[in-house]
Amino acid sequence: MNSSLQKQILSIAPFSEKEIEMIDNCFQYENFTAKEFLSEMGKTSSKIFFIVEGLARVYYLKDGKEITTYLSCDDGFIASYSSFINQSVSFENIQCIEDCEVLSITFEKMQFLYHEIPNWERVGRILAEQNYLCMADRVLKLQMIPAKEKYLTFLESAPAKIIQRTPLIYIASFLGITPESLSRIRQDIS
Repeated sequence: MNSSLQKQILSIAPFSEKEIEMIDNCFQYENFTAKEFLSEMGKTSSKIFFIVEGLARVYYLKDGKEITTYLSCDDGFIASYSSFINQSVSFENIQCIEDCEVLSITFEKMQFLYHEIPNWERVGRILAEQNYLCMADRVLKLQMIPAKEKYLTFLESAPAKIIQRTPLIYIASFLGITPESLSRIRQDIS
């Protein structure tokens, strides 16, 4: 099993060597190129992805405009969680910003692990809770915090790879500000 994925899983719950092997057998290694989609709007999201290396974003379309809602890079999970959990049509896209190596697990394999390994339910619950908290935090910040403070908080909390390698247009969208406003904020703080 990939050591980063194993470390993440073991930080959530303990597993025996046999269970780790079962979990490992449920993940599939995949490669995607920049701009390629891991999951597409209008389709049911059947996988959760663990990014071994790379950078990806979740976004939806509003009035023809792309609204970025989540950014993830090395050692991070990414999915269209609502679609995945409900096995319903997704309203979001997951797109690689740069080439990505991922480990993916299907909905069916998640259900299998829930049934076979009791502690795996804790992993699923923690991932769902983290996703909820991230989304709730983002909504609160979008509505209540001034643009400059949003950007400064982003600089303090986001992984360096996301800050350095994500196009500014996606960062502006993620922060709920215009690219022009982001440029002015960046000039003010430099």
